[in-house]
Order: sequence, then structure tokens, then C-alpha cells
Amino acid sequence: MTTPVTVRHISRCSVKPAHLPDESSQPYYLNPWDLAMLTVHYIQKGLLFAKPPPSDNQDYPSIDAIINRLKHSLSRTLVHFFPLAGRFVTVQKRDNPPPYTVFVDCKDSPGAEFIHAVADVTVADVLSPIDVPHFVQSFFTHDGAVNHDGHTMPLLAVQVTELLDGVFVGCSFNHTIGDGTSFWHFFNTWAELTRDQGKDYISRPPVLKRWFPDGQGPIINLPFTHHSEFIDRYRPPPLRERIFHFSPQSLARLKARANAESKTTVISTFQSLCALVWRSVTRVRNLPSNQKTSCRLAINNRTRLNPPISPDYFGNCIQTVSGTTTAGELLSHDLGWAAWMLHQAVVNHTDSVLRSWLETWMKAPSLYQIGRFFDPYSVMIGSSPRFDMYGGNDFGWGQGVAIRSGFANKFDGKVSSFPGKEGGGSVDLEVCLSPEKMSALESDEEFMEAVSLDKHH
Repeated sequence: MTTPVTVRHISRCSVKPAHLPDESSQPYYLNPWDLAMLTVHYIQKGLLFAKPPPSDNQDYPSIDAIINRLKHSLSRTLVHFFPLAGRFVTVQKRDNPPPYTVFVDCKDSPGAEFIHAVADVTVADVLSPIDVPHFVQSFFTHDGAVNHDGHTMPLLAVQVTELLDGVFVGCSFNHTIGDGTSFWHFFNTWAELTRDQGKDYISRPPVLKRWFPDGQGPIINLPFTHHSEFIDRYRPPPLRERIFHFSPQSLARLKARANAESKTTVISTFQSLCALVWRSVTRVRNLPSNQKTSCRLAINNRTRLNPPISPDYFGNCIQTVSGTTTAGELLSHDLGWAAWMLHQAVVNHTDSVLRSWLETWMKAPSLYQIGRFFDPYSVMIGSSPRFDMYGGNDFGWGQGVAIRSGFANKFDGKVSSFPGKEGGGSVDLEVCLSPEKMSALESDEEFMEAVSLDKHH
């Protein structure tokens, strides 16, 4: 679009839980995986919904009805996810060494922020361009906020943006409170309570009790005296952001190829796809052959702990695993070689490895910093095609038509994986690269051969 798009905020308010459970009066402590996130960005994800054409429009609610309904159901959803309505508090005393403890105070429960916005764009303006349009970032609030800002900013901010022929529901969700599994659990529950206003129960109550390693917690002291010692406000260089679609058939071919080349049957579809991305991006970057490169994958620890913790555990329960080699090695071998390395990284991420990481962290707590944690020679693959982003998010006016994300946690080489809209195991990848590397990727034969151009993403 030639003219810049302005997203106008019509109204802003706080939405508090309809009522607070007794346990909300206690400090809500955070575990190592939560605290490690204090200086990265909020999670910013949202869904685009199209209004049906006028001939089918009898049941489509007015925007005022949508806004009121969403506020009402959000208030009811926050009863079950009450930490999202709190704020962070840091406690420091003059002991030696001085304790530095961050927890969530839910007592006064200032609530979540709710913004009603308007943009003079259509659903097609969002979906038609090859690149994700820059204005999509304005469908979210809290741009550039790091999780530590949850001391003064809401831990959850919702922006509902009215388009000319649709609605975008975007959430900025403090990543110290929860990971992608927790984010979509909250989003699914909110949709469920919006869809069925009379419901007084939810199908998947979150497990809010924080998990701590044996003999640790709930109070964890960080080795700091002031937040200026650890906050890193990373701003990425200019990036292009594009969604690439992979059909179930294309993914099946990739998986078959990776397994055949590795003479195995255990490499997964997703590991094969990640290996393709890693090799393709490394190739278009033209790195020196001795340059080290990694492919990092965000991995869910819930089922890897022994005993496992509930899939409905609300909090952070993730780490990254990676395959690392040199650019020369990666490109001199085939897809199966790279996929096998990623498969090994996943398989070796066991209960004992997790507990050893936690033990080391407890001795010397450290926080992720985007600028230091990710290098310009690697790729990082986050989110997951396993998250229920479409079917579970019908607010009562039909399923979403696309997932989009905001400014947060993006850098050269960041890839987010989403389920494809048509289901069936299809995958959409949101790829962020410098403009010249993205152009090179669009001309990379091996990569583009696997991309399915026939489906609207």
C-alpha cells in the first residue's frame, strides 16, 4: 500500500477478573525458566477474522457487541488465569548479599489492558502482499516492552482492531508469566468463554501452581542490585518478514528425503523442515566455510521431565536445543545429515539434562538477552505448529483466517512456526531476514521447491 496506514485507538480500559480466588492474595513466585525471560520481549500473537459478506451477515455481531462481549469474557477468563491481571514486584533488603526477588503481586489486581482500535485496511491488505505489511505491528500494543516492564505495565494487553471487512484480535502477553503453550491455552479459553457466554466452567483449567526443582523455591534471589544490570532493549536492524506455506504433501516429501539420506525412519517432519530452513538460510548468507552456525529450536519441557508435568501447566517450561556445526560442513552434507543432528539434539534433551541445567542456573542465575543469545550466523525456530491457533479460537463468529505476530522477539534469522490454516499437518513459517538475504532465499531453488505457492497464507 502506498499511503501509510494509521491505526487509531478509539478507547482504552482495564479489565479485571470477575472475582479473585483466595490464593491471589499470596505472592505468586516465579521459577528459573520464568525469571530467565525477564529481559526478552512480550509474546505478541493474534488472529485475523474476516466478516462474512453482506448476504451472509445476519448473524455477524456489530463491532460494539464484539467489544463488549470480549471484555466480559476476558474478565471471566482472568478468574482462571489471575496472575495475568497482576504486576511484578521486586523486593530488596539490605542483607549481605542483598536479596533481589521478583514475583507477581495479584492482590490489587490492576487488570489487563483492553484497547479498541480502527484501521482503514481490508483483510486482503493484510494477506495479499508478499511480505507481512509493517502496519500489522500496530495491531499490538507494548511494542519494544521487555517483560521486566511488567512492574509498571499490564502483564496482558489486548488490542481489538476493527478493519474495513474484518477484525484483528491481538494479545501482548508477558513472557515471564508463560510460554507459547500457556499463551494459546489462555487464548483458547478466552475464545471458549466468548463463544458460550452462559458457561460457568472451562474445558481445560490451567495448573497455576509453579513447578520448582526438588528442594528449590519458591523464593529465588537474583544476583543483581538494580535492573539496569540486566535489561537489554534490543532493536533489530531493518528486516523483511514473510510467511512461507508448506503443504502436507511437500512436508511428507521432505521427511521421506531426510530419512532416506540418513538411512533411518525416526526423523520427524518438523526436524526435516527445520533442517531445510537452516541449510537454505546458511547458503544465502554466504558465510565463510569455517563460520560456526547453529539451528536452535524452542522445546517444551512438560513431557520431558520425569515425572512429567501437566500439559495444562501455566508458566514457562521451555528451553532451546541446538545443532551446531560450521557453514562448510552443513552445506557439504545433505538434508538428512542436518536433520539427524537436530533429531539428536531433541532426543538428548532428557530429564537429567533439564535438571542439570536448572542446577547450574540456580548457582549462577542468568537472563536471556536477545542481542547476546542469538548471533547473525544462526537460525532460531520458535512457536509450534502443534499449538491450536485456529480450531480452538472461534469466538462465536467463525474461525480466524490467519495468524500474525507483532514487533516482539524478532531478529535476522528468527523463524516462527504456525499450523497452516487448512490443517492436515500443513505448516506456515514466518521468516525474518535482512532484505538482501530474503531476496536471495526467494531465489533459492531447494527452499522454494518445497514451498507451496498455491495456498493463500
